Amino acid sequence: MFLPVNHVVFLLRWYFPHSIGPLKAAAFVSYNMAAPEPSRCCFFVQKKKRFCKMVAGKGRKYCGEHATMEEDGSGSRRIVCPLDPKHTVSEDKLQKHLKKCNSREKAKPVYFVENINAGSADGDETLRQVSLSELSRTELETLVDKLKTAFKGLQCDLEDSVQSHPALHHELHNPKNGDSAHKHLKQQSSILGHMEELGLLGRGRCFVEFGAGRGKLSHWIHEALKTCEHLKTCEDLQLLLVERCSTRFKVDGKHQDAGVQFERLQVDIQHLDLSKVPLLCEKKLPLVGVGKHLCGAATDLALRCLLETAGQSEEEEPPHKRLRPSEPSEPRSGGGLRSAPTGCGPGPVLGLTVALCCHHRCDWRHYVGQQFFLQRGLGAREFSAFCRMSSWATCGLRPTNQRGDGEEHEPAEETDAVNGFLSASEREQLGRLCKQLIDHGRCHFLQMKGFSSKLTRYISSDVTLENVLLTAVPLTPHSS
Repeated sequence: MFLPVNHVVFLLRWYFPHSIGPLKAAAFVSYNMAAPEPSRCCFFVQKKKRFCKMVAGKGRKYCGEHATMEEDGSGSRRIVCPLDPKHTVSEDKLQKHLKKCNSREKAKPVYFVENINAGSADGDETLRQVSLSELSRTELETLVDKLKTAFKGLQCDLEDSVQSHPALHHELHNPKNGDSAHKHLKQQSSILGHMEELGLLGRGRCFVEFGAGRGKLSHWIHEALKTCEHLKTCEDLQLLLVERCSTRFKVDGKHQDAGVQFERLQVDIQHLDLSKVPLLCEKKLPLVGVGKHLCGAATDLALRCLLETAGQSEEEEPPHKRLRPSEPSEPRSGGGLRSAPTGCGPGPVLGLTVALCCHHRCDWRHYVGQQFFLQRGLGAREFSAFCRMSSWATCGLRPTNQRGDGEEHEPAEETDAVNGFLSASEREQLGRLCKQLIDHGRCHFLQMKGFSSKLTRYISSDVTLENVLLTAVPLTPHSS
């Protein structure tokens, strides 16, 4: 019979008061290596120097995770799942498991069209990425000259416009919210304030949140539209959340209000055809695109998704029944994907508000401002270099409270230092010019699509260094 480890430590502390540290560690290791606890797994975890603490099944020596170690032959042998080696399955239930395993290849939904928003694939997209540290001083000076030349005639100073919305007033002053939560609430409040100012915040429309994550921005849009003034209109409200990853602690599932539809699509924006989303084609409500810290190329994919593919019409054919968002598409006689149930896509686009970030993660193929760059004598090679140089705007400048687990986007690459050529302040200024040049290309794209766009610093830099908001509304307002 073994004494509990706390009893052992007590005895050691009594007899050896000055050596308790090393003796405690030795006692702990020897105790855990002695034997597994009753009804616990007998597998010895070498890395942790102890037995597994998971509960073993009745009459078994090992838990489900280590069941492959069973040697007594009783019952079915457990084997590693062929679809995902991270879990095991009973050998006699393998075929049944393969049909429902979460790692199985699933049928594509009706709105999945591969690379529909990726942009044209040409020879420039395969250009080898070159680190700035590999460039000579002459090449760097040439790039800086090209950057300054391309920026001639463009607006360099952005307007500071920090807005707020009363829907978040209570949460902003809630002492239970920590620094990280308060930082995000400030940004969400300012984004809603800008939407209100542009006339985009209202019922009778569908808000499409790209890169939704937990869906907090859509949550606050919904909260803002629950006021008595908005409820008097009795108009429908749709919120479509687009996120490629499976996300925990989602907030959109908590909303069950009448006349409000929340729907989440787990799909990469690169492959999303909005004209085939059943929810959008049902009532054809006007669309408003939103996003908070839509990293790098995701912004370009979202712009193309909202302004190019959303309005594409399909061939006239008899309407189909409405499908669930996750229901797989069915083949038609023509061999294509099954289309949305009614007509030719969603309603018109009323505008967009997107908080930008991570320009170092942009990609030439996906970039919507290629024409803007080409008009200035720039191409894929310069674009790639400017994307890397854009990290100079934030490289090494993030305070402690803007690092760590609360960071929404990947930190910029900080290894491309240019020693002895540019000072830190010069690099920061050039980095911001690179960001603005890339963003002006996006504004040019919006202008070509008939939208009036604007870049604004929507929050102070002590909240986030990625503090630029891209807004756009049609040059010719849609008639209601």
